Amino acid sequence: MSRQLHLNLFVHGRGHHEAAWRHPAASTLNLTDIRYYTDLARRAEAGLFDSVFLADSLALGDDAGHAPRTWLEPVTVLAAMAGATQRIGLIATCSSTYTEPYNLARQFGTIDHLSNGRAGWNIVTSWLAAAADNYGGGGQLSHAERYERAEEYIQVVTGLWDSWSDDAILDDRDAGIYAREGSIRAVDHTGKHYQVKGPLNLPRCPQGRPVFVQAGSSETGRRFAARHAEAVFTAQMEKATARDFYADLKRIVLEEGRSPDQVLILPGLSPVIGSTEAEAQRIARELNELSDPEVGRKRLSGRFGGYDFSHLPLDKVLVPEDFPDPDTVQAARSRTEVIIGLVRREKPTLRQLLGYLAGARGHYVTAGSPERIADLIEDWFRDGAADGFNVMPPVLPAMLDVFVAEVVPLLQRRGLFRTEYEGETLRAHYGLARPDVRF
Repeated sequence: MSRQLHLNLFVHGRGHHEAAWRHPAASTLNLTDIRYYTDLARRAEAGLFDSVFLADSLALGDDAGHAPRTWLEPVTVLAAMAGATQRIGLIATCSSTYTEPYNLARQFGTIDHLSNGRAGWNIVTSWLAAAADNYGGGGQLSHAERYERAEEYIQVVTGLWDSWSDDAILDDRDAGIYAREGSIRAVDHTGKHYQVKGPLNLPRCPQGRPVFVQAGSSETGRRFAARHAEAVFTAQMEKATARDFYADLKRIVLEEGRSPDQVLILPGLSPVIGSTEAEAQRIARELNELSDPEVGRKRLSGRFGGYDFSHLPLDKVLVPEDFPDPDTVQAARSRTEVIIGLVRREKPTLRQLLGYLAGARGHYVTAGSPERIADLIEDWFRDGAADGFNVMPPVLPAMLDVFVAEVVPLLQRRGLFRTEYEGETLRAHYGLARPDVRF
């Protein structure tokens, strides 16, 4: 069988453009209405997407008055999505910095059981300074400290998911034996950051464990992904850098002793789609005209760990020296490097940069006809820049519907994308092996 494209729907607010909530094509449902999320999951499943993904934030942004986002806790939302769908994979972010490993193992193990093997965990080392204030107030951990904790965290949760063998459950009513006690064991983990006795009070997951997803693109993040991730979400602003990232990460995966085909790389793609190029450009202009540059300035500050950009005029041509050194930023370092790389290449004004970031916060933003979007996807896929895409519709559900109705059939006719689901689990959709139990 020829190599197949993978598509993940990334749900964010009423769309990934920061002004999407104001656009007439956006959903009118409240962002606390579970019907909004279950409906999007069903639409993506109708389009045969591999998975749907919910991000998370552990603090309220200082732009909340003008920027509604995702408000509901994502693992809980996955439970509702599991009951509303049959085949699509279900991925949510959960912090390895501020969540106890035993809690996380139970939550995602439960989602995998509820969905019959469709759960994925996006591993995030929380970088928001405001999040630290909500979890003990001990101050923001450094970039290195967060990844150090995450390494031990992975060891603990994997051990918990492996604390039951696959054949532990007998459920023999006549003999009065529910589980083989010898097939359940304690973890007995004592490390620098965690002490966990175990075992998990939940049988092993249908998938063995949830699919591991990760989004770090810094050098430390790449190494972490190469050791652990099975799908990598990445922000790339052009095909050349995406291709370089793809080749570099696959090389590191090999160095870590893993098979490159067991680590999928899915760049973010936020396409404004119109029936013609002119219509797509018109919709893009409508969205940008609804944006507030001061909201964008606050978001940019957050990306750089609270750095103050208020002194920069909106129409000043930017240079890299207008930004702090990425190595000194303790927030999401990979995204700061992407932004500074764009400034170095394109030399935009602050207004232009904020306009671009308004589209999808540093992911690839484009506008065009369905044919042009399909051409772009095929080009990146065939030219070693992607195994698929983290699809980030600028307006929801409108741009998802157009993508499913107009772009997906083009990809299917080109032999790039499935015409039906062939497997039952997220691992099957992604072509990933089920991990053996380390019992």
